[in-house]
Amino acid sequence: MEALLKKDFYFDLPEELIAQDPLADRSGSRLLVLDKETGAVEHKGFKDIVDYLHAGDCLVLNNTKVIPARLMGVKKDTGAAIEVLLLKRRENDVWETLVKPGKKAREGAEILFGGGVLTGKVIDVVEEGNRLIQFSYEGIFEEVIDRLGEMPLPPYITHKLQDKNRYQTVYAKYEGSAAAPTAGLHFTQELLKKAEEKGVRIVYVTLHVGLGTFRPMKEDNLLNHHMHSEFYQITDEAAKTINDTKQAGGRVICVGTTSCRTIESAADENGSVHAGSGNTEIFIYPGYRFKVLDNLITNFHLPESTLIMLVSALAGRENVLNAYKTAVQKKYRFFSFGDAMLIL
Repeated sequence: MEALLKKDFYFDLPEELIAQDPLADRSGSRLLVLDKETGAVEHKGFKDIVDYLHAGDCLVLNNTKVIPARLMGVKKDTGAAIEVLLLKRRENDVWETLVKPGKKAREGAEILFGGGVLTGKVIDVVEEGNRLIQFSYEGIFEEVIDRLGEMPLPPYITHKLQDKNRYQTVYAKYEGSAAAPTAGLHFTQELLKKAEEKGVRIVYVTLHVGLGTFRPMKEDNLLNHHMHSEFYQITDEAAKTINDTKQAGGRVICVGTTSCRTIESAADENGSVHAGSGNTEIFIYPGYRFKVLDNLITNFHLPESTLIMLVSALAGRENVLNAYKTAVQKKYRFFSFGDAMLIL
């Protein structure tokens, strides 16, 4: 098999198709249905998703919750503006962060947020220039962050988000993500209830999405790319339901690439999913053999991104690029607040 190159996953996307704001109705987005065997495409509305789900199927959703991780502060000694993005909790009140501008945040620098309600001290500079910051505050950290922080929207979204909840799924539960599992943003409680009434089993797994998901791939050859690490957790109940579904001949349908990466990371070679938690660096690209997943509900992804590579592993690169070309012609909305795709 010849080497797969990043440029093999390029497509031309007009900037005006990048969705800047969420729709008023979560489930009001469009749905492109792609047949992974034939490459045939259908155009539907997201509310039609239930028509494609059958009794005995298992729908896997990622119940991670985005933390309002973008903090605007000032340097204690000079008053210079500093932006801090919380990436990963290390221990207690120490976080790995991304700081802009980095040169103002040398070791020992103190940063004030909300007039001093929260203070941070840079205690170390780690890989890729990220800073370890020790935070001090009174009360509960999550409540302080909720008050002071903003949602860390992806770099391609330039509009300010009016309602924080629109960058959360309706089933978000466990805090820890720096970005939303966006395929899930289309679901309402009503749609999930309709699916359940139809006999679809719904299970929740957790994968805390890191900002590495937006980092452009630096390597031209896919084999040289190293994926960022993300924490995941699968309960005994979720693992059992997924395994029971497979054994009974039902389909496992993941909502989003994060749910897909979670169950594929937790599965053994026989396709059995094991409960537990850990960090995954799984990189799925064409040639990958799926162990558990049958179908996928996903959004439209960036050109040359690891996400379009994952989708291409499932549906074939040619089929995916043709479907994307059609989506551009039909003016589908792209990326986080955009429309959805169902790969059958």
